Amino acid sequence: MSASAPSARICVGQFAGAHGVRGLVRLKPFTAAAEDVVRYGPVETEDAARRFAFEIVGHAKGALIVRVDGVSERDAAAALAGTRLYVARERLPAPAPDEYYHADLIGLAVAAPDGTTLGTIRAVHDFGAGDLVELELVDGRAVMVPFTRAVVTEIDLARGRAVAVLPADALDDTAKAEDAA
Repeated sequence: MSASAPSARICVGQFAGAHGVRGLVRLKPFTAAAEDVVRYGPVETEDAARRFAFEIVGHAKGALIVRVDGVSERDAAAALAGTRLYVARERLPAPAPDEYYHADLIGLAVAAPDGTTLGTIRAVHDFGAGDLVELELVDGRAVMVPFTRAVVTEIDLARGRAVAVLPADALDDTAKAEDAA
């Protein structure tokens, strides 16, 4: 898939393991509002080999507790851990202006404001303090930068590119981490 071709399916969550002994499952949602993960109908595995319907029965720190159709015991719930859940893009609302599905950002070419190629977006992470963009630089190194307007100043999905102003110490921190390894 090229960076300018949007993914036909979007990952909306991931099963995180069993909850209790009666087959309930912890689900980490990747939707803007946690409960929206059930709004889009049944979800599928990345390869579309399995389909899941579920209902929310509770909340846990950073996760939902769900009852998955056909799962009624702990071992079956535990076996789902790590399973990423997808829905067809057309079942999701269009992003608002200046909002993006993470899947659409992965693979975008990244340049400095002067046009110098920096690399590509490898991933978007949220460790709790705001989104970070992981860039794979042209020299193969990786650097994480805040996903803010001050750093990522432009995103042009149609052209498959982004413009970023890397913090002054972004490349220095990468070099220090490599030296320590």
